Amino acid sequence: MSPSHPIPGRPAAQPPRIEEPTEPRGPLPPKPDQRGPETYSPTGQPTGLDAASVAQAGDRHTTAQGLRLPDTDHSLKAGPRGPVLLQDHHLREKITHFDHERIPERVVHARGAAAHGVFRGYGTASKVSKAAFLAEEVETPVFVRFSTVLGSRGSADTVRDTRGFATKFYTSDGVFDLVGNNIPVFFIQDAIKFPDVIHAGKPHPDREIPQAQSAHDTFWDFVSLHTEAAHHTLWNMSDRGIPRSFRMMEGFGVHTFRLVAEDGATTLVKFHWKPKLGVHSLVWEEAQIISGADPDFHRRDLADAIEAGAFPQWELGIQTFPDTPEQTFQGIDLLDPTKIVPEEMAQVQPIGLLTLDRNPSNFFAETEQVAFHPGHLVPGIDITDDPLLAGRLFSYLDTQITRLGGPNFAQIPVNRPHSPVNDMQRDAVHQTAVHSGVAPYRPNSLDGGCPFAAGPEAAGYVEVPLEMPAARKVREAPASFEDHFSQPRSFWLSLSPVEREHVVAAYTFELSKCYEQAIKERVLGTLAQIDAQLCQEVASGLGLPAPQPTEPLADVEPSPALAQVGKQWPSVGRVIGIIADDKSDLAAVQAVRQSVLDQSMVPLVIGPSGGVLGDGGTEPVPVQRTFAAARSVEFDALLLAGAPAPAADAHGSRDAKAAGGGDAPVDPRVLLLVGEAYRHAKAIGGWNGARQVYEALGIASDAPGVVSGDDGTAALSLVTDLLARHRVWDRFPALM
Repeated sequence: MSPSHPIPGRPAAQPPRIEEPTEPRGPLPPKPDQRGPETYSPTGQPTGLDAASVAQAGDRHTTAQGLRLPDTDHSLKAGPRGPVLLQDHHLREKITHFDHERIPERVVHARGAAAHGVFRGYGTASKVSKAAFLAEEVETPVFVRFSTVLGSRGSADTVRDTRGFATKFYTSDGVFDLVGNNIPVFFIQDAIKFPDVIHAGKPHPDREIPQAQSAHDTFWDFVSLHTEAAHHTLWNMSDRGIPRSFRMMEGFGVHTFRLVAEDGATTLVKFHWKPKLGVHSLVWEEAQIISGADPDFHRRDLADAIEAGAFPQWELGIQTFPDTPEQTFQGIDLLDPTKIVPEEMAQVQPIGLLTLDRNPSNFFAETEQVAFHPGHLVPGIDITDDPLLAGRLFSYLDTQITRLGGPNFAQIPVNRPHSPVNDMQRDAVHQTAVHSGVAPYRPNSLDGGCPFAAGPEAAGYVEVPLEMPAARKVREAPASFEDHFSQPRSFWLSLSPVEREHVVAAYTFELSKCYEQAIKERVLGTLAQIDAQLCQEVASGLGLPAPQPTEPLADVEPSPALAQVGKQWPSVGRVIGIIADDKSDLAAVQAVRQSVLDQSMVPLVIGPSGGVLGDGGTEPVPVQRTFAAARSVEFDALLLAGAPAPAADAHGSRDAKAAGGGDAPVDPRVLLLVGEAYRHAKAIGGWNGARQVYEALGIASDAPGVVSGDDGTAALSLVTDLLARHRVWDRFPALM
């Protein structure tokens, strides 16, 4: 049978146009290589129907009941800037169905890792919020879950994706969940489009590929037709999309919230998590290697750091804004989740410290069953009319009911509040509480009137009584939501030259994985509205002409706070690989290993084989990695205790990484380790003949980030200084 097309991988039966289709037509037929299941009844009787008869039909968008719809991009609101209305039957049906698409894993954020910890309030937020857990020196237990958005539970950690950063505070006033991401903006402005963007980002439904990535046609088709996604997409294509570690990742509340002070005064706020170790990322080749060499890299890194006592820490900070009727700040619409407020315009004020100090004892019971919800609030924190947040307030609660088997998911140990619960809710699946009394209603007299209402004087939660202006019921967005390009342009201009190079490479890689030329050209049209150089470089990599912008480029200022390069950070928790063999000065290796530990870093000795280095006359040095098992991506820096000769297994028939070693005086796996580390701009140090390794690789002994010491301790000191910048950025010459 001849193939239907000489190059496999066509995503749809017909190629798309660059322009969004506007002429109504029915569903496209399946591709020639596709066929649905034979049509049988539920009792096994053949129906004789064509397989296509059970697929979608018609040329108009409808509800599940066949009601035609004029708009699926905007929730029904009380005016363009008003709150979303509960009566929006289309929003509820669409979100409800989406929430129940996956059984049993999460629809999004399925791949996660978590830890327990404590949050200590600084008291600096007390002027703007009466939240008890923010008061000075108040310590609150927390559970934090990090995750990727698109991949399934079995996907790899280091894919290019947005990361979730969800924190459950077990406060004295009940549970507060701050459910955020490592990117401060989102793809869409209205929650009614959330099923659409996730459907576009998930694997193609016909083949269930590609897994856990956005490098495919449906994703870029959607974001190029919804240019409000341009800002988030640019962040995702930056180094932020491939973090080095959960410990080195910022977190953002994304939405604007409202704080309520003791006297009732209100302040609008954005939440920020600032890692004490700084914000650092992988390079793309490194991320790809890790996905194969150690798919669990991020969850292992988090657990190992906590086990080693290098407890990850973040400061919680807030940007505050006057709570005006317009809910804007210096021209920025605070209800638009695709916008940020640059830190140069509104400083991030630290209000508390988060420390993760305990790993879960059972992954399923804790990490998998934890249930977050943006509507888990406490007195002092309220919501705003952000239309994306409004949908999340419904969606998160709804999805837990299916995922965790019923409405009693709050009784699962990891979800239980650390404060008294008297909710009058009874029965249902998985009810583990044994309630007493006969009157689960109020008011009552049979149970003595209990439970009683709690007003503000008893720490009761009272929503801010905002005035609602007269408005029409509409499916519209405010005019201020129409600016899709000024903030992406500001983000691009804020990046260092090396970070811009990585963005260009990311766009080029992702779009080269798309099949349809029209989609690539449409994305280039979006990039032209952000920056001409960005567009030109990506177009060149794709072999396509760079289009001209259709509107003048926005006149914006860069925000230096957005760049990851150019600062210095602590080296706590960094992983140092120490390459040695039996001929090395093992006393020096022991001294270096201890010095690494003393600096709260993690030493891993890499030797020719497992077990220990040294004989009876020397204190043995335990080997954690062998030349065969180690890859450079596992380490933040390398130290060479000499130039190890080829080990006994250094031949290609046993270890493909050793192939081609020939008569080289250095083990070829060591050369691969050091060569990769050098290519990925990592610090490399050595002593006692390590220069022989550099010579074998053609690396100058005085190359950027390549250092030598008289002994191991001196070499370590030089490497540690280099680690403060995360990478040796001088090895990445910028072309732009």
